[in-house]
Amino acid sequence: MFERPGGGERALLVHLRLQKLGDNQLDYGDFEFKDRQREFEELCLSAGCEIIQSITSQRYAPDPKSYMGKGKVGEVRQLVVDQEIELVIFNHSLSPVQERNLESLLKCRVLDRTGLILDIFAQRARSFEGKLQVELAQLKHLATRLVRGWTHLERQKGGIGLRGPGETQLETDRRLIGHRIKKLTSRLKKVSGQREQGRRSRAKAETPTVALVGYTNAGKSTLFNQLTNDDVYVADQLFATLDPTLRRLDLDGGSHLVLADTVGFVRDLPHDLVAAFRSTLSETRDADLLLHVVDAARDDRENCIEQVNDVLQQIEANERPVLMVFNKSDLLNREPAVDRDDQGKPQRVWLSAQDGEGLGLLKEVLAEIFRDQLHRGWVLLEPHEAALRRLYEIKVVQDESTDEQGRIMMQLLINERDLQAVGLADRFSSAKDGETLLKEAV
Repeated sequence: MFERPGGGERALLVHLRLQKLGDNQLDYGDFEFKDRQREFEELCLSAGCEIIQSITSQRYAPDPKSYMGKGKVGEVRQLVVDQEIELVIFNHSLSPVQERNLESLLKCRVLDRTGLILDIFAQRARSFEGKLQVELAQLKHLATRLVRGWTHLERQKGGIGLRGPGETQLETDRRLIGHRIKKLTSRLKKVSGQREQGRRSRAKAETPTVALVGYTNAGKSTLFNQLTNDDVYVADQLFATLDPTLRRLDLDGGSHLVLADTVGFVRDLPHDLVAAFRSTLSETRDADLLLHVVDAARDDRENCIEQVNDVLQQIEANERPVLMVFNKSDLLNREPAVDRDDQGKPQRVWLSAQDGEGLGLLKEVLAEIFRDQLHRGWVLLEPHEAALRRLYEIKVVQDESTDEQGRIMMQLLINERDLQAVGLADRFSSAKDGETLLKEAV
């Protein structure tokens, strides 16, 4: 039994190259290994670490007790003593047993990639909702770490007056954490309800929502500020923006939309964090359009795109319409441009958010997309059809009338996505009035 070591900022980074990562995962190549190592260092710097040294090693598979072999553990232990290391951070997810064993062997605090990202999010959270979400994710992570590795967790001992039934400190901690998780979950439901009310208000006002998504540090907040003339915090660091920000964006022709800036994604984002931020990320899931911002100057931009798509799939937003925005085109000496498919629909916009070049093109494309998406027309429904309730819920009914047979004629202003969702695409008529539709039905 041992007291868990205290933390610090003098850090030793450990990055292992594994030939077998999982059941169906094999070793990644040299380029991706170096890129993962670079991103790991950026994460540590974003957390405020003072990086003293980084070491790498190679294994076929993780050691079940200490993740790395005995020889490497001894090497790290010597570095901890010689360099006065206070914290050893692994660029991997450690099991509770591995974390406990490593702290016992190294005599210093050990942190894995999940704990590191949670710490960064805890520093960045500013809103009430964001703080609740981070705490919830941290508690869920901590609940798996109560593994009899700390002397304070088993204080109940035998002796006069101490024998008999009772609750150990370990059980007490688990119970208290469970109660706190339930309380936080309940609070987040209320905050989520308020956010949902805001979305319903925007839907009623027929205001489309566009969400900025992308790999962290791709330039989303810079683009957001340039488009909306806002001052969202911008910094050259990972997860500079955590809490979502919504602003109105006016487009040509008198139309407007709501633009949402969201947290950046990163590879191997902790599942507890994705689950805790599900209500915030619902701004992404329910958006009418996703602007996928890509750092065009990154050598591994295709890999970053895949990582973002994976997270979008986790939060069930992978079916949203997407417009790719390749930012930092100035670093490639490429002029702002719009790439279109064979039907002339915009697929990619190249721009530089920092210099403001290409912003006009992006606004023109957005106006074009939403001008084409909204349809006004009529539909004839029987009184018993379930689509009636759905149409009122999404607030797309502009006018209605009922004929002698009780059938309901509705004028709708609806986008293509909702029209397909309610199953009325084949019965929707763009006639100027409902008379023609009624005559055809008769």
